[in-house]
Amino acid sequence: MERWRNRVAAVTGASAGIGWAIAKVLLQSGMVVVGMARRAEKIEELKFTLPAELRNKLHACKCDVNNEKDIIAALKWIDSTLGGADVLVNNAGVLKSTHLTSPGNTEMIRNVVETNIMGLIICSREAYRSMKKRNVAGHIVNMNSVVGHGVPVGVGTLNTYNVYPATKHAVTAITETLRIELMNDNSKVKVTSISPGAVRTEIFNDPELLKKPIPFLDPDDIANSVLHVISTPAHVEIKELTIKPLGERF
Repeated sequence: MERWRNRVAAVTGASAGIGWAIAKVLLQSGMVVVGMARRAEKIEELKFTLPAELRNKLHACKCDVNNEKDIIAALKWIDSTLGGADVLVNNAGVLKSTHLTSPGNTEMIRNVVETNIMGLIICSREAYRSMKKRNVAGHIVNMNSVVGHGVPVGVGTLNTYNVYPATKHAVTAITETLRIELMNDNSKVKVTSISPGAVRTEIFNDPELLKKPIPFLDPDDIANSVLHVISTPAHVEIKELTIKPLGERF
């Protein structure tokens, strides 16, 4: 991680769960971190749980990834204030308790699509524009899911997946498409998809989602995986990393 010391990482959805765990581990590894979240004030509160020497390296940036103007403004602020993001972690994502066939759920479904797909695309676009302009060998990490590769049948774990697997399948395709685009652009920017199984986060606080107890990963497990993929030598690109808790059936 020495080459990333004092370089800048932008992490979306950084106010809780996996995003906050990623922000912490990158700070501990010597990076400057911009936590992008709707609840920027939550990041400011969490800052005081950090050792004093790390607090000045964490910046909270209010950003709703459903809002293109927010994303563009956030990345411009990072450029002008910190010199630009060298690592982007597209972590923000949502899963709603609804069914595809439920009446009156259009806005709920649209929110999942906008957050999990469009937000990721626009963040990647704006971050890459900055990396290219600065000729940075950066890294874009997309938080995917095991359901981005196949929808479990008959496991009896979740009451509903609705549009969530579709959005994560999109992340799988977007990651590979982006990798090809960057390759054709003769870019040294790497792209990685990380696909966790069930992680103990706010998503699973909704009692409507879970049918029965299942094994969980911890957010720190995913954060350490982010550290692993961005720590590879210049000639190594991890395209996809799948992580499951021991005993997970899907």
